[in-house]
Amino acid sequence: MIGSILKLRPQKLKAEHFQIHFHPLNLQYHSVGSRSHIRQAMGGALFSKPWRDWPETNKEILDLIKRYKPKNNEASRLRILLHGPIGAGKSSFINSVKSVLQGSISIQAPTDATSGTSFTTKYNTYKISNSPDAFYSFVFNDIMGLEQNASNGVHVEDIKLALRGHVRDGYKFNPGHHMMEDNPFYNPSPTLDDRVHVLVSVIPADSVSLLSDEVWKKMREVRLAASDMGIPQVAILTKVDEACAKVKNNSNNVYKSKYLKKQVDLLGQSLGHQENCIFLVKNYVSEINTQDGTDALILCALRQMITYGEDFLNDL
Repeated sequence: MIGSILKLRPQKLKAEHFQIHFHPLNLQYHSVGSRSHIRQAMGGALFSKPWRDWPETNKEILDLIKRYKPKNNEASRLRILLHGPIGAGKSSFINSVKSVLQGSISIQAPTDATSGTSFTTKYNTYKISNSPDAFYSFVFNDIMGLEQNASNGVHVEDIKLALRGHVRDGYKFNPGHHMMEDNPFYNPSPTLDDRVHVLVSVIPADSVSLLSDEVWKKMREVRLAASDMGIPQVAILTKVDEACAKVKNNSNNVYKSKYLKKQVDLLGQSLGHQENCIFLVKNYVSEINTQDGTDALILCALRQMITYGEDFLNDL
């Protein structure tokens, strides 16, 4: 039920809040065969009742999102930045949100199912059409994924610059060097519209315990920087159907899955998110039609992003 989805403001983070507990396995050093074994070991046990309520219908959330406009007159739209490891499903989430809101499968942000490196190489803003001549009052920014090696993946300093609104659309990320002020894509005087209003950490549900220490370190650094700026933060665990067979067969089991609940707890311990700031999501990657259950997961996450972002704008 929509009313029972908690509306709590994310707490301001400090360095001492991060106490990471790593799993002894590390995906970076395991063969494909080992990964298959790990997948088989993922539990399919279910709780008798969902550990989180979610809406019986999607109409109320859809109506809320369609009507949403920032109350702060200095902001014409809410800016949501997605970050996380490569292959987490950041671009796919943007496409999935558009698919839900338009009622048909859509691909706006480019994705790649085979690349071992980040397919996103430029900083891009994605708007979603609300009508033939208007857009929804929120936008997504997609960035290059984080990688274990310092010479690969997006530079953490570039993410910090994007949070402050200093990065213009079209900037091509350079893993070895962060943006300098003399770069033509550097925005020296960002407005409130240019700044990020919500930071979203995106992590695959089947890889929470397998990410390298270096990726966790980079994500924590970004989180702390956003917290210093007062930016609210949420996390989404993607690929829930790949992590739990019971969910793959029935999306209504998402918040009954004991395995997925453990991944939520582990993510909270690793990055410091409160449980009500972590959402389970299945992106549209193989389907040709939208489904109510998958829509509901995406909409619940989006609703809280908008709620937290609006609180942030109203407090400025």
